[in-house]
Amino acid sequence: MTAAATPSGRTAPRGRIDKRQAILDAAFVVFARRGYAQACVQEIATEAGVAKPTVYNHLKDKETLFRHAVEAAADTVMAENLAVAERLRVPGDDLRAVMEDTAYRMLQVCGGERGRALRWLTYAQVAGFPDLIETVQARTQGRLGEALADRLARLSLAGRLRPCDPALAAEQFLALLTGPMEARSGLGTRTVTAPEMRTVAEAAVDTFLRAYGPPA
Repeated sequence: MTAAATPSGRTAPRGRIDKRQAILDAAFVVFARRGYAQACVQEIATEAGVAKPTVYNHLKDKETLFRHAVEAAADTVMAENLAVAERLRVPGDDLRAVMEDTAYRMLQVCGGERGRALRWLTYAQVAGFPDLIETVQARTQGRLGEALADRLARLSLAGRLRPCDPALAAEQFLALLTGPMEARSGLGTRTVTAPEMRTVAEAAVDTFLRAYGPPA
């Protein structure tokens, strides 16, 4: 059996890590389905295919389970978007087309079932978990913004974009995407169609390139 490092520096069996992940995945599904107040640990255990005491062995209480489940979902969304942002590393000749496709794929992640559930849970539980918005944003938009800033800096140095503050440019690019998506999705309460996402992506890239595109 393989092992992996734990926060304490010890190693944990692979099976234990996998079981913990299964519990977190199941918890997120149940919390998204029921909301925090109505979700119960027994339903989460059933969804994960484990005994109820096993859930408590891995995560001590419902609040801890909720926080870790949301953080794990945020990390998954972040990883998916980071993979999409890699397309900007070598965009080829048609920068606009690649940026539009990249923006559209990011919106698909944002507007997918996990992305919508993550936003809905974060906003719905803000009274009980006021720090959760900052945590989720740091794990999603924060790291994605850093990756985009790196790609935009490379494009600027290559003359594909105007000289700019890449961090600010990345922040503004994400705002052009997330702002319309929040409005169209009702803060994650409704599904945004693929044509709508495409429209938002193309408009965002057009506005961005009008501001940051190189001089004609």
